Amino acid sequence: MSDEQPSSDDTAPLSWAMSRDTADDRDSDESWLPPREHVPPHQWTPPGPPPAPYVPSHAAGGDPPDRLERATYPPPGTQPYPVQHRAAAPSRDRYPGWLWPVVATLALVIGVVGGVFGGAVYENWHRSSTEGQVGGGLADAGAVSQAPLPAGNHSVAAVAQQLLPSTIQVLAQYQGRKDGATGSGFVLDRAGHYITNNHVVADAVDHDGPIEIVDQNGDKYAAKVVGRSPTYDLAVLYVKHSPSLPPASLGTAQILRVGDQVVAFGSPLGLSSTVTSGIVSALNRPVTTSDSGTDSSYINAVQTDAAINPGNSGGPLVDLSGRVVGVNSAIATTGGSTGESGNIGVGFAIPIDQVKITADQILRTGEARYPVIGATVNTGDTSAVGAKILSVGSDSPASRAGLKKGDLVTEIGGENVPDGIALIVAIRAHQPGDTVTFTVRRGSSQMSVRITLGSQVG
Repeated sequence: MSDEQPSSDDTAPLSWAMSRDTADDRDSDESWLPPREHVPPHQWTPPGPPPAPYVPSHAAGGDPPDRLERATYPPPGTQPYPVQHRAAAPSRDRYPGWLWPVVATLALVIGVVGGVFGGAVYENWHRSSTEGQVGGGLADAGAVSQAPLPAGNHSVAAVAQQLLPSTIQVLAQYQGRKDGATGSGFVLDRAGHYITNNHVVADAVDHDGPIEIVDQNGDKYAAKVVGRSPTYDLAVLYVKHSPSLPPASLGTAQILRVGDQVVAFGSPLGLSSTVTSGIVSALNRPVTTSDSGTDSSYINAVQTDAAINPGNSGGPLVDLSGRVVGVNSAIATTGGSTGESGNIGVGFAIPIDQVKITADQILRTGEARYPVIGATVNTGDTSAVGAKILSVGSDSPASRAGLKKGDLVTEIGGENVPDGIALIVAIRAHQPGDTVTFTVRRGSSQMSVRITLGSQVG
């Protein structure tokens, strides 16, 4: 029972019990009365000497009494309260003394083993998630930029001989089929990295499917994606035990002129090590390279009439000095859009300058970033000359610069902006953190707005 509710034994009045024999011998009309004199309950009287043992008078030689003499007791409160001795508690040491050190040691060993195992699991996960990354980017990975051929070279055959060993075929799972997607790529550096298009490997990455590269000799090697950019339609692959293939020399698209001769490499229609040649047909061509509205890749493309077909995606576009100036990414169809039909002499390549920036970001961090202004633009209406702003995000670079819904952007950085796609491409041709001047028409007035570009992963 709880100590909050004492039992009746604790609260009952104190009584003295007499022996059964004595009670039977008493006259029925007698009752026991407590002593009339009491020590006040608030006073304490020290215990006196113990009472003399009871001796009947007849035992001392006198006449037996006509009734039993009553034993006398000290008044209540004068008798010391009897001390109750608790039974000794059982020893807690129920087990041998040597057992506790053994248990403690075992617990310590288990803790250490668990910590080591957990640390190993984390280290393995961390190493796997960062495998292929290079802290110093392209510079530390061993990328090269020196032209392998003289500036006055006019031989396509010399370019082919130089670049074919650096060109690969890419096989990736697509819609559940192993090697369902075929594309191309090239050796990026001496550390086992390769460049290809994101759309070649996107389905395999999304479904954890296998990806392989095939070198010029037909040897296959398992590859993993270090990082990819749906925005720029680029991906960096890594082969752990990579073959000793020479890295392609990385040039620049900024020196290209319309009419310059270029050479395209790849595996069109699965035919590896294919070489075609043509010229630069146009520069800074705004192109979207994706059929998906959610992962649209807008590029400021190099247009070429060199034959590019399905399977060429990710392969290098090379100038006559043997340096890569672009990554083949898309072709135009007779319907006016990019797609999977055959070559009609209108192909597009991602400028190598953007490829180097994106690849460097991926090697350093595993992800790519692209510039944004924090506004949406109309990409469907081409009736107006310029890009119409449909909305501006709160606390975005655009809102902080004063751009408003309904504004019409006609120029960016001094270059004409004919439509919404052109605006997106022009923005993505810059880098996060750049400050760019927008020419804006608002109603009947025209103004200049300087926007510092934000950043987003993609």
